[in-house]
Amino acid sequence: MAPVRATIFALSSGRPPAAIAVVRISGPRAGAALEALSGRIPKPRQAALARLRDPASGETIDEALALWFPGPHSETGEDVAELQVHGGRAVIAAVLAALGRIEGLRPAEPGEFTRRAFDNGKLDLTAVEGLADLIGAETEAQRRQAYRQLKGLLGDRAESWRSRLIQALASVEARIDFSDEADVPEDLIGPALDVARSLRGEIEDAIASAGRGERLRDGLVVAIAGPPNAGKSTLLNRIARREAAIVSPVPGTTRDVIEVHLDLGGYPVTVLDTAGIRSSDDPVEQEGVRRAQQRAAEADLVLWVEDVRELLRCLGDSRGGNAAQQFIAAMQYRIDDSIASGTAMLPGTGTSNGIKGAGRSEAHHARWVIANKLDQIGQAQKSTIEREFSVSSNYFLVSASTGEGMNLVIKFLEDFAKVYFGTEPALVTRERHRRALTVATEALDRALAERAVGREDIIAEELRLAAAQLGRLTGRIDVEDVLDSIFRDFCIGK
Repeated sequence: MAPVRATIFALSSGRPPAAIAVVRISGPRAGAALEALSGRIPKPRQAALARLRDPASGETIDEALALWFPGPHSETGEDVAELQVHGGRAVIAAVLAALGRIEGLRPAEPGEFTRRAFDNGKLDLTAVEGLADLIGAETEAQRRQAYRQLKGLLGDRAESWRSRLIQALASVEARIDFSDEADVPEDLIGPALDVARSLRGEIEDAIASAGRGERLRDGLVVAIAGPPNAGKSTLLNRIARREAAIVSPVPGTTRDVIEVHLDLGGYPVTVLDTAGIRSSDDPVEQEGVRRAQQRAAEADLVLWVEDVRELLRCLGDSRGGNAAQQFIAAMQYRIDDSIASGTAMLPGTGTSNGIKGAGRSEAHHARWVIANKLDQIGQAQKSTIEREFSVSSNYFLVSASTGEGMNLVIKFLEDFAKVYFGTEPALVTRERHRRALTVATEALDRALAERAVGREDIIAEELRLAAAQLGRLTGRIDVEDVLDSIFRDFCIGK
């Protein structure tokens, strides 16, 4: 006989003080606890006004709304009670203290309510992860992706795949176990492997979206790099619309990487302000330059900032050639030499503004050049530059200090993020998902390879391994090793 689970309780709303605080109770003694505090249990799923008293002293604590959700028709699958009390610290402390004195009750651990919902079949593991992502979502795109996972985008698909695999496996095992029976068809293996081949293609398509889904959880990384005193910190402040970095006319002010998390067009973007890249004898600045090069090399998009007067110099040095193309070549060489991270992919190379398509592998290492300090040159020089670059979308001419040209930069950043993440929902949003599906496809490949050999027992075993991986994905099979790591990231009360 399984031991009776403890009844748990916790504050499930935000940090006090607040207008309203929600205290949640779940477990076999939830009804008794509710009756001890309020004197009665209201009708199921109907809010009722209740005067809460401390069972030990009889003193009134607060007037609250009480709700009762008898199991299994509750969020956790157990008896659940909720108290909506006034959100003052003293009120909350008194309610929690009174619950703690009731026999059989204890404070909930992080994620314990959700863990019980999982144990009772209310959520599968992909939905649990979607719930965690929904709580942590900071942008509209993250919210949409997390909500889809919570509502079974991947879990339902994985369970469908698993069901089809089990049916195929049953055919193979019937052929093995009943090969001597006259009424068992000769060719059961072929149709089963046809199902396996079809499933493999569907799973492979899901894996292809993994990078996009995982990156949406973490955000697009944009590094601002370039030589000292080019206006990188000013550019960061203009994009962030606040004073996130110290701005100084002294070269080398930024020594470490400054990170700013933004919502651009509904997508999560982390913008990095890095140290000016140059040779230096200062060991602190050397470390800053090393970090700048490393973070720029790892970023999804690099905004290389140059003083616009460098562009003017290239125009002045032009000898009958295309000055714009000479500047493009010079900047490409300079970015490669400074970041040392492979071939530069500049805006406008292949497609407009370097946006080549969704997914890290395609958009990774995109580089844009920002010709800054447009406010520090004359109108005649501006006209010359605009004439030379009028047909080019490779570079942005801006003044980060006045904001001139910045609306276009921000618009293209939003467009880049939109294309990078794609418009179709990603099935796979975590490394765990990708790993399980990859192992499943490898097992299916081995099963398909056995078709020519005809070893039916090996085919059955590989199909069984693939089905088991899909079961691990949703939490139906042997996932104890991953549960603790998932639920410990939840807040207490959820």
